Amino acid sequence: MDISIIIPVYNEEKNIQLLYERLTSVMQKMGVVYEFVFVNDGSRDRSIDLIKQLSKNHAEVKYIDFSRNFGHQIAVSAGLDGAVGNAVVIIDADLQDPPELIAEMYAKMKSGYEVVYAKRRRRKGENFMKLITAKLFYRILSRITTISIPLDTGDFRIIDRKVVDVLNSMPEKHKFLRGQISWIGFNQTFVEYDRSERHEGETGYTYRKMIRFALDGITAFSDLPLKMVTIFGVVVSVFAFLTAVYTLYARLFLDDYVPGWASIILSVLFIGGIQMIALGIIGEYLSRMDIIRDSNIGSNKD
Repeated sequence: MDISIIIPVYNEEKNIQLLYERLTSVMQKMGVVYEFVFVNDGSRDRSIDLIKQLSKNHAEVKYIDFSRNFGHQIAVSAGLDGAVGNAVVIIDADLQDPPELIAEMYAKMKSGYEVVYAKRRRRKGENFMKLITAKLFYRILSRITTISIPLDTGDFRIIDRKVVDVLNSMPEKHKFLRGQISWIGFNQTFVEYDRSERHEGETGYTYRKMIRFALDGITAFSDLPLKMVTIFGVVVSVFAFLTAVYTLYARLFLDDYVPGWASIILSVLFIGGIQMIALGIIGEYLSRMDIIRDSNIGSNKD
């Protein structure tokens, strides 16, 4: 099998047939042996019925059917686990990412790259809020992480079998695949394109899902939140010390001193500061243990 194409699907009944036709045309022109792996992520429309019909009529069409909606990244991960191609393409079913770009990506891979991702020049059909939040998220993430995650990219890419094997060995429950692919290394490059607007239907990525996705990316590849806890604990402790100095001054030299106030305030601030510092230190150790575990995964695969 030369190429496996993974297609996560969530309520895409209006796009599936056209997507299949365009993908088939591209694959036949490339002259490769291929398979399509549709992953139905708990769709509530007729998506799975259409996929089953395609699978019945065309031997190259396979599918995975989830019992409920588990999310885009889990759907892609399931597809990676089931794909058998020497190269694997990840593409969404909404036709915003052009299937015709796969030929160029595959040609670049054949020239010596293990990962070729698609980088967006422009994004049509998306509102201002979606554009600005996406832009800010990836730029903030690139500044607070120790790995280089490409800007203005999604999951649309082609990856070598060795990359797939490493991804399948990573045990994370909350996936952030574009970050994981960057983290594991290998020889990577990109092709640029103009992203089209959705062909039919509505996006399944609500703001709630986007926030959860952003949190998965930040917590998976940055220890900044842990460091912020430690810093906040130090700030609280310093504030507690300054308050203690003022409290002693008020107790000895001021007439408006309230009995019991000093002991309560100092106890709350001091204990709170110590707890925050302790949590930050524990978090730092856990983060270092996770780094060691990830390093072991990479070295074992090598």
